[in-house]
Amino acid sequence: MPKRYFKLAQVMESGNWDLGDPLDERGVELEDPYVFRSGRALPPQGRLSIPIDEPGRHLEFSTAGLGMAPVVHVRAVTLFMELAPDAVQFFPVEIQGLPDQYLILVATKLLRCIDDEASEEVLYWKPEDGQPERVGEYRSVIGMRIDKSKVGDAKVFRTWGWDLGLIVSEDLKLALERAHVTGVRFTEV
Repeated sequence: MPKRYFKLAQVMESGNWDLGDPLDERGVELEDPYVFRSGRALPPQGRLSIPIDEPGRHLEFSTAGLGMAPVVHVRAVTLFMELAPDAVQFFPVEIQGLPDQYLILVATKLLRCIDDEASEEVLYWKPEDGQPERVGEYRSVIGMRIDKSKVGDAKVFRTWGWDLGLIVSEDLKLALERAHVTGVRFTEV
């Protein structure tokens, strides 16, 4: 049976909380809010906290702030550690006023696997777009599909060139669903 993969994202529903950007131990927003989407292991980040921008239902999987850092309840962390221990890294984070344990999830694998032809729409940065450092990178990916032959046995990874793609294997998706982890939304890629 062919392997299946899914983009993991937060369910966006009215009534759910909205988390702000991660803060360092001084309460200052991180210089690079996108660092947690880099697809590589990171050095220790110190004591992190996240404010709740909009109160609501607490989720076990959320994305925080502009950088959309994946924030996972310790219950879900266990599943990632059991099924993909070599592909994830976690940083403890205190969420404003909550006693529960949450961690920021970092996928430590970055795979060049987006299938441009099979995806609905793929746009690249061009010289005329005025961002020379980004020329040749993805500007937009709609209806993303991946080339599974370029994934190997990866269970969690980011897609090279389009770091909004946090991808999980079908067995990890099923484990999260069986555990009724709140806040998860899956789109097959």
